[in-house]
Amino acid sequence: MRIRPVAPTDARSVAHLVDELLVELHHGELEHADRVSIAETVLTKTSRCFGYLALEGDSPVGVLLMTEGMAIYAGGAFGQITELYVRPECRSGGLAAALVREAARFGKERGWKRLDVGAPGQPRWSRTLAFYQSAGFVEVGPRLRLDL
Repeated sequence: MRIRPVAPTDARSVAHLVDELLVELHHGELEHADRVSIAETVLTKTSRCFGYLALEGDSPVGVLLMTEGMAIYAGGAFGQITELYVRPECRSGGLAAALVREAARFGKERGWKRLDVGAPGQPRWSRTLAFYQSAGFVEVGPRLRLDL
């Protein structure tokens, strides 16, 4: 396994991994969207979107994407993990933790004081919450959204 920075040319691979993540999160239900096109747009925003792709040989098996936010409470710039997914057959081997370590290293280089992530709903995804806590994240409460 190797981990490398994600590039705009990875849009198709990233879109397929994010599709797999969404199918898992939504009990097999997946709303139709042209995620390849969305990934192409997102990944070209190289000053706003960052990430890493995990590969087994040449085959993508995991992805971590993040964006940079700004907030006074965060001390200025901070990172937000937007997607983190490792294919089931590659889990429990430390790959997700390695992706998070790369994200943390990247964030420190950019001067971020923190890296935030939203964990999926509990208690169904308690294993995900436990993973983030074992990686050093501290639970700060639920996150909500307003669709615009």
